[in-house]
Amino acid sequence: MTTVLLVTRLAGDTDLLALRRSGREAARALGLDPHAQVRLATALSEVGRAALPGGPVDVQLAVVPRGAAPLLRAELVASAPLAVHGAAADGGVPAAARLVDVLDVTDDRRTVTLGMALAPGARTDDLADLRGTLGLGHDGGALDELRARHAELLRAHDELRAQRDELRRLNSTLARAQADAQAMYAQLSAELEETNSGVVALYGELDERGRELAAANEAKSRFLRNVSHELRTPVNSIIGLTSLLAESRLDAAQADQVGFLADSAGTLLTLVDELLELARAEAGHLDVQPAPVDLAALFDELRGTTAPLVRDGVELVVDDPAGVALVTDRRLVARIARNLLTNAVKFTERGAVRLRAATVDGQVVLTVQDSGVGIPAEHLEDVFEEFVQVPNHLQPGARGTGLGLPYARRVAEALGGTLVAASTPGRGSTFTLTLPAGPAGPAGAVEAVEAVEEPGTLGHVLVVDDDRAFGAVVAGLLRDDASRVSLAHDAEHALALLRDDPADAVALDVRMPGTDGITLLARLRAEVPRLPAVLMSSGPAPDLPDDLAGTPFLPKARLDRATLAAAFAGRTAP
Repeated sequence: MTTVLLVTRLAGDTDLLALRRSGREAARALGLDPHAQVRLATALSEVGRAALPGGPVDVQLAVVPRGAAPLLRAELVASAPLAVHGAAADGGVPAAARLVDVLDVTDDRRTVTLGMALAPGARTDDLADLRGTLGLGHDGGALDELRARHAELLRAHDELRAQRDELRRLNSTLARAQADAQAMYAQLSAELEETNSGVVALYGELDERGRELAAANEAKSRFLRNVSHELRTPVNSIIGLTSLLAESRLDAAQADQVGFLADSAGTLLTLVDELLELARAEAGHLDVQPAPVDLAALFDELRGTTAPLVRDGVELVVDDPAGVALVTDRRLVARIARNLLTNAVKFTERGAVRLRAATVDGQVVLTVQDSGVGIPAEHLEDVFEEFVQVPNHLQPGARGTGLGLPYARRVAEALGGTLVAASTPGRGSTFTLTLPAGPAGPAGAVEAVEAVEEPGTLGHVLVVDDDRAFGAVVAGLLRDDASRVSLAHDAEHALALLRDDPADAVALDVRMPGTDGITLLARLRAEVPRLPAVLMSSGPAPDLPDDLAGTPFLPKARLDRATLAAAFAGRTAP
């Protein structure tokens, strides 16, 4: 229910001041805070001042229920329409609208209703005393109202002046902070510019050093490839001549000396091979030829080659790799495994060395585990660096170059896998080779040349090799299986010999100055299509054209009488 607190009429400024005071008193009595009291009194004053020029203004002040929060409402009815826009926007009705919670203007712009929301639960049931107070207040006290308003203005002025002083202080502080920030920014910019110049120069120097290192590394790899190949040729000749010498009639002392010579030549060839293979691996020139790998046969082969190296008191355990299928380059994976096994038995005095294989998450994992001296944690990655050998009490008696593990890791990466090591000093090491299994399929051994016990007579065999010493070795190996052996030192010499005396078979060195062995074989096959031939080289197996595919290839380092005879006997036509 609406409770009317005051009904009055404004006729002049005195009435306006009385209305201001009455509105403030009503707001105070109904629990509004001091700021809300002043806002309501000011809004009444603004609307009343705008309405008085048109004539008397009727005013009603009442409390109106509105949900949980009642409304202190003032209704002012002017004698003439009020200005609500335009020039009066800085005062009057527009100014009052910014001060109160509610302000409505009728369409004829003569009645203005404004109000302030009271706090929820404000008591509005007994306002008789308030009505009496407001009525008495309206009869007089205009001077008190002026004094109160003046005091309010002074307080507001003091607050504004304090705020102005605070703003000036803050602006001064901000200006100093900005100046400091600008000075710091300028200093940092200068330092950053200087640093950037140094970094640019450093990057330029690093790029130059990188190019120099790359060039030096390439030169080193090229030197290793060239020198290694040149070294292999005479070493192969020494091995072949030693083999022939060992078959001659020697007394016991001479046989021992020839054996020592063969061992030393073999060791030298191994070192040369390691240098050459490492150079190829570093240059990314490894020839990877994936094929199904018979792991059982490979493990048997590794067991046979490693067993003679095992010390007394050490057990060599090779697990059966049944069910593990692997497609990769058998030759390369065998070199990695042989290298790991050789290292393991070198540095194991007691216990066991174990080789095993398993399929894990679609990959083949080969592990070589030993119970040897182990590797300290700080040297675990060093063993994969060239020429690094970790000191231990077995090191003086273990021959090696420090190239095996670096080569093994690079080969593993070339095969698309990884090689990692784990070790505990005094308890042993585990090297883990992880390779992609490759396409699924039955494992099969790499095709090998089968030896024959009683090869037939080869007739006239022409041996072509620019290394005369090795040519003599091949001739010696063929003396029991050929009726006659001729030697030629280059392609032109070979063709000249064949014009005078055709050969029944030929053995050709792949790498020769001028016309190489493959080109020469193609010319010979053009004239004699079914001419038996064997290719030899100190390097890797060559890529052959389709018309020569299937021609047997023999590495010079592993050439002996049985292998050479088997190669001729097993292949009589391309």
